[in-house]
Amino acid sequence: MRVLIVEDEERLAETIARGLRREGMAVDTVLDGVSALEKLGANEYDAVVLDRNLPGVHGDQVCCVLAARVERPAVLMLTAAGAVDDRVEGLNLGADDYLPKPFAFAELVARLRALGRRPGRVLPPVLRRGGIELDPGSHTVMRNGRPIELTRKEFAILEVLLTAEGVVTAEDLLERAWDENANPFTNSVRVTIMTLRRKLGEPQPIQTVTGVGYRLCED
Repeated sequence: MRVLIVEDEERLAETIARGLRREGMAVDTVLDGVSALEKLGANEYDAVVLDRNLPGVHGDQVCCVLAARVERPAVLMLTAAGAVDDRVEGLNLGADDYLPKPFAFAELVARLRALGRRPGRVLPPVLRRGGIELDPGSHTVMRNGRPIELTRKEFAILEVLLTAEGVVTAEDLLERAWDENANPFTNSVRVTIMTLRRKLGEPQPIQTVTGVGYRLCED
């Protein structure tokens, strides 16, 4: 998943970002509503963790802008305003979920994973294809019953390939598995694919489509 964190408390934003990156997610952070709208206009995200009381543009307005889009990321409101009326209001504005502060980080991760499987982007809890089994929740991978230890980036790339239909370009992989600070001219995708192939073993499930990108073979 690629996630945008919109939180005006910088320390909290960075703490959440570090934790989500450990879960294999690509994460960007902004501290105000104006920057959030700029990022959302420039990048594609699977989910937005959105504080309500933001400087510049209020979080409610950011939520309304997203709710008006046909294609949009899931919105998880994360705010100190946790009364029932506040939750109802947030959901009525178009949020997909609402988590009051203080919160348990494990619950935040679980809710984001669940939002990634919401209708319109239906994904099973465990991804299975071509003998590969990937569990995003436990962050484990097996191939034909053999456990495989992957780095966060290897795991993220494999997850993208498992959920993709057809070929995935290197640019798409860079967009989905890295954050905005990734160098578009880097060879990180090629190097990570190479090590991922070695760990998955033979027969090699990741096929290179020359001049286009990569795809996962069924067998």
